[in-house]
Amino acid sequence: MSARRARLLAASVAFLAFLGLGAPAGGAPKPEIIGPGVVSTAEDELGGTVSPDGETLYFERSIPPHYLYVLYESHRTRDGAWGPPEVLSFSGRYRDTDPVLSPDGQTMLFASDRPVGGVDRHHFYVWRVRRTAKGWSEPEMLPGPVNDGFNQVFCSIAANGNLYFTSSRKGGGYDIYRSRLVGGKYQSAEDLGPALNDPSIWTFESTIAPDESYMLIGSFGRQPSYGSSDLYISFNRNGLWGKPQNLGPAVNTPMRDYSPRISADRKWLYFTSERLEEPPALPLDLASFEKLVRGTYNTLGNLYRYPLEEILEAAKAEVPGP
Repeated sequence: MSARRARLLAASVAFLAFLGLGAPAGGAPKPEIIGPGVVSTAEDELGGTVSPDGETLYFERSIPPHYLYVLYESHRTRDGAWGPPEVLSFSGRYRDTDPVLSPDGQTMLFASDRPVGGVDRHHFYVWRVRRTAKGWSEPEMLPGPVNDGFNQVFCSIAANGNLYFTSSRKGGGYDIYRSRLVGGKYQSAEDLGPALNDPSIWTFESTIAPDESYMLIGSFGRQPSYGSSDLYISFNRNGLWGKPQNLGPAVNTPMRDYSPRISADRKWLYFTSERLEEPPALPLDLASFEKLVRGTYNTLGNLYRYPLEEILEAAKAEVPGP
């Protein structure tokens, strides 16, 4: 099968799934697409995160399926829109993915398969760059136990420096781990346990709230699910992580919804979705179908944001009492 025919087939399968998608219940707000036609395009965008001052958007684009990931930045224009993206100074050569900012915006963590010590190890490790007066520093592999495993594909950092990350170090799927910062040194990675991790579930993203009160999770195979990767939330109650709750049909769809971030002002969930916005007129002829595939809403990734307060209030209402 040609690449073009395969892409058309994938779009048609996703479209059929979309036809069974119900509208968000209870008058919930609709997710807002970010920079349509400029940031969110017919290409595959994912991993959006915004600087604390709200003036710079960081994200990535991929060449499906997984041939290359490149990190970008876009700046606010005078009219408040997002300007044309540019490749970050340290990206564009290796598969750089999952950019996550520290709460103060001074450090960016990302996963990359770039060589370590001049040796291509064919694994993803967590790297970091620091903000300087001249821009981002040169990447360095994050020291400590985070990178002790096979592949590490997502890492976020709490305000106290604790790291939460996803890894395939157990040899199967991807699970969530934590490495605490104690006395300036990162401690051994902790498997966060059966409430979050299960052999039947692949969790590729885990974004920690700055105060560690909750965690946003992107998983395949976790139930209940709307079909593909869904977004979930787990609350920290006295050091114990609760069962992850699906964020519901306002955020999740039968297509892939993933890569969550929390804005610095704590007002927005940023995430990636491969959703179609509305069903096209049927029946589709070749011209209208190709127009769908080449458009912004073509079942490749786009960046969205959604009011975080809506999510937290709805999820807390479902948490059982003590």
